[in-house]
Amino acid sequence: MTRNTDGLDIRVVGGGVIGLTSAIALAEDGHRVRVLSREAAGATTSAVAGGLCWPYRIQPYERAVAWSVRSLRVLTALAHRPEETGARMVTGTMTDNTTDDGAGAPEDARDGAEDGLAAWYDAVPGLRRARAGELPGGCASGWRARVPLVDMPAHLRYLARRLTAAGGTVERREVGSLEEAGAGADLVVNCSGLGARTLVPDPAVHPVQGQLVIVENPGIEEWYVAAGTGATDTSYLLPQPYGLVVGGTARENAWSREPDPAVAEAIVARAARRFPELARVRVLAHKVGLRPARPAVRLAAERLPGGVPCLHNYGHGGAGVTVSWGCADEVLRMVREVQEGR
Repeated sequence: MTRNTDGLDIRVVGGGVIGLTSAIALAEDGHRVRVLSREAAGATTSAVAGGLCWPYRIQPYERAVAWSVRSLRVLTALAHRPEETGARMVTGTMTDNTTDDGAGAPEDARDGAEDGLAAWYDAVPGLRRARAGELPGGCASGWRARVPLVDMPAHLRYLARRLTAAGGTVERREVGSLEEAGAGADLVVNCSGLGARTLVPDPAVHPVQGQLVIVENPGIEEWYVAAGTGATDTSYLLPQPYGLVVGGTARENAWSREPDPAVAEAIVARAARRFPELARVRVLAHKVGLRPARPAVRLAAERLPGGVPCLHNYGHGGAGVTVSWGCADEVLRMVREVQEGR
């Protein structure tokens, strides 16, 4: 795509990973971009995310896989500079059997019969069946892959620096309406996540609460995930520079951001059944994030009552970082269409 030579004045609502990547794509294309965000990037749901590049709890699958493959390529390139970008390549195991703790993916996920992710499995370089000695205790089978694992606080700082370098700005303020955000602008991009429930308003947007525990890493170097499509309680380990992320939960329409001690204890106990060395680790922190879920991602254009074009980009569920760059590409394409049609 050739660089735009007739930049627009664009407001991006939302300062999480979806908003920042969309803003970067637009600013690097020559548009004048200002991100409007109630919270600093480090206080958004994106900062709590585990950061594994793998589509999870997102629809529609066909588009989500295409977005994920694009992001996989971008994040793989960024992983060459992990200290700067927060992204690095890590090998791990995605179990595909139903486990005794109720988590798990379909028996043959590559067939895509139940989870619709066959194209993703085909796109991941080097993905293969796990050998028996590569599986944790109690797991019958799984897939082995080397994919980006992103330190989200570090990655969000990188995205903010990259946006600034492209000439974009971030303004910390509450947005009362999309019309207010678009005042004096040529176009609005709505990346407000869960906030879209009231800002649009869109009652289809709802939280899927995720609780996790960060512990001292006893030496685990690979990621591990057992998280069925509809499971409320999941099990995953993500080794990050700041500690081992142990998860988790996926509770529909739960709004609390306060960690539940009993839930945290159960999370660690589930993980310790697979990895006994976790039974006595020191807990460093408890985190809760609200995934902005929707029956399907809304990535579409409309005109606000005042006539300003608005591109919606929200409802990414548990796959924000995984689809972020693919969705940003679509936002850029739609902006070009708006320019050509105005």
